[in-house]
Amino acid sequence: MLAELDAILDEIAAEVPRALIIRSGKDSGFIAGADIEEFTAVKTRDDAFALIKRGWEPFNKLEGLPFPTVALIDGFCMGGGLELALACRYRVAVDQPGTRMSLPEVMLGIWPLMGGVMRLTRYVSPPQALDMMLTGRAIDARRAKRMGLVDEAVPPRVKLNTARMIALNPPAPRSARLPLPARIMNLPAIRPLIAGQAEKQVAKRARREHYPAPYAILRAWSKYDGNPYSIPDSDPASIARLLQHPTAGNLIRVFFLQERMKALGKASDFKAKHVHVIGAGVMGGDIAAWCASRGLKVTLQDQNAERIVPAMKRAAEMFTRRLRDKMPIRDAMDRLIPDTQGDGAHHADVIIEAIFENLEAKRKLFAHLEDVAQPHALLASNTSSLKLSDIGAHFAHPGRLVGIHFFNPVAQMQLVEVVSGAHTDPDIAAQAAAFVRQIDKLPLHVKDSPGFLVNRVLGPYMQQAFRMADEGIAPETLDRAMEEFGMPMGPMELADVVGLDICMAVGHELAPGVEPPRKLKALFDAKQLGKKTGQGFYAWKDGKAQKGQAGQVTAELTERLIAPYLAEARKVVDEGIVADADLADAGLIFGTGFAPFRGGPLHYLETISK
Repeated sequence: MLAELDAILDEIAAEVPRALIIRSGKDSGFIAGADIEEFTAVKTRDDAFALIKRGWEPFNKLEGLPFPTVALIDGFCMGGGLELALACRYRVAVDQPGTRMSLPEVMLGIWPLMGGVMRLTRYVSPPQALDMMLTGRAIDARRAKRMGLVDEAVPPRVKLNTARMIALNPPAPRSARLPLPARIMNLPAIRPLIAGQAEKQVAKRARREHYPAPYAILRAWSKYDGNPYSIPDSDPASIARLLQHPTAGNLIRVFFLQERMKALGKASDFKAKHVHVIGAGVMGGDIAAWCASRGLKVTLQDQNAERIVPAMKRAAEMFTRRLRDKMPIRDAMDRLIPDTQGDGAHHADVIIEAIFENLEAKRKLFAHLEDVAQPHALLASNTSSLKLSDIGAHFAHPGRLVGIHFFNPVAQMQLVEVVSGAHTDPDIAAQAAAFVRQIDKLPLHVKDSPGFLVNRVLGPYMQQAFRMADEGIAPETLDRAMEEFGMPMGPMELADVVGLDICMAVGHELAPGVEPPRKLKALFDAKQLGKKTGQGFYAWKDGKAQKGQAGQVTAELTERLIAPYLAEARKVVDEGIVADADLADAGLIFGTGFAPFRGGPLHYLETISK
C-alpha cells in the first residue's frame, strides 16, 4: 500500500493540481496504522530500516508537495495513519465518537519512526505532543482542535465541504501559527530541558530497564529531531537497540494476546440495548455507570433510593472525568436510571447480579429473575468467590446462567471473566463475551472453579505476602519488591485497595479451614479494611497510601514472593480453567497487571528456564 501511495504521489506531483485531499474509502475509519505482524519479521537493523523507509520516503514526498494537502480524518487515525496526516499541510477531523488520533508505538516498545516525532511538535506544544507519544493515549476531534493538531473539527455532514474550503482557500499552516512559548520550547537548546522534565514524570511510571521506549522518544526528539536515520546504532534511542531489547518482543506479544481476546467477542452477534444491574454497591454501581458511559440504557436496582445515591454520585464523577464535555455527560446520566422496584428486569437484554456474596440470597434472586426476565435476556452473576453451579442449582433452565465477573476499579480494569458453569449453554457464554466487547472490555472464557483465573492465581500470592508480613517484613518492602519486579502495585497496597474483607472471604473460599494470616485477621477484626475505611496495612489519606521507608529488597525475597503466583498460573492451565497458556498470560496481564514487559507469567517461566 505504501509503495502504491509513493507512486501515486509522483503522478499527482506531475499533474500539479490546485490541492490534494486524502480521505479514507473505508467506513470503519481513516488508517489503523501499521500491520504489527511485520514487526515480528524484523531480525536485523537492515530489516528495521527497510520497514521505516516504506513510510519515511512517501511521507516526506507528501510533505514537500508545492500545493495544499489536506487529511480528512473520519474515524480512527493511529500510528502511521497519524504520521501520514501530519505530513499533510492541513487536517480536518470529523467530530464523532469513532474519531480517535494517537501515536501508540510506545505500547509496542518502539517510537513513531515515520516522521511522527519530528512533525507532531510543529503543530502541538512539546509537552502535549510528548504526552501523546509517551502514553500512546488517543484524543478525540475536539481535543485535537484545542491542541492545534487539526485545523477544524466538524460534524460529518460538512466534512467534505470543510476539506474543500481549506484546500482551495488555504489559511496559514498551523505550524506558522504555533504560539511563541511552544516555538521557544522547540529550540534545540531548550529541548533537553523540556525532555528532562518529562523524563522525571516517566520515571514515576516506568523503569528505564523495563521500558526503554519512552526514554528513547525523549532522546530522539531532544537530540535528533525524531529522525531515525540520524541516530547511531549504539545510541539507546536507536531502533536497532530497541528491537534487540526483549521488551519490544514481549509488548508485541501482548498486543497479539489482546487481539485474540477481542476476537473472543466476535463469536456471537448479540447486541444489548438495555442492561439491568442489581446491587448498587461499589461493584454494581460502577458496572452500571460503565455500561451507561458506553451508550447503553441502564437501570440500577437496590432496596431503596438511599442505597443508590452514592452510586449515582460516583457515576457523575466518572462521567465528568472520562467524557469531559457537558452534552455526553448529561446523556450518560440520562441513560443511568435508578430503579428501586426492579422494573428494568422485565425489559433488559442483560441482567447482572452484583449483590453481596451470599449463596441463598443469590439463589432467591435468580429464582425471581428467571420468571420475570425476557426469554432472550442474559442472566449473569458478578460473583467473585461462589461457584456458578451452586448459584444455578435450582434453575429451571440452568443453561441460561453465566458469570460476567468484573474487577475493581471497573473503569480501569480491562479484563472481564466470562464464566461457564457445568450447565452453561455455550451460545450463552458466546453472547456474554460479545456483550463484554460491546462495552469495550476484554472477555476471557474461564471454567467455573473457585477463584476462576485471576483470584485463583492472586490468592496464593497474596497469602504469601501476608505471611511474610507476619514474619516481620515491612509492607513497604514487600510492595517495593513487586514494583521493582514490574507489578503496577505491590501486594499489600493491592490488598488495601481491594478491601481486607474481600481478601478474607476469598481466602476462606480458596483455602477453607486454613487459619488466616495474623495481621490480616487482626485488621479485619478491628474493621480496618483498607482504603475504604481509611486504615488497613497502611493509613490512607486523600486516596493515597501513607507509606514509610522500604527495607532492602533482595533477589531471594522477590523470588519467594512471586513463586506462588507463577506456580498457580501453571496449575490453572493444567486443570483447564482457561483454554491455554497464552490466554492465561493475557488474563493475568490485563486482570492482575502482571508486568507486560515480561510477556505474561507463563511466558516468563519459559524465558527463565532456558
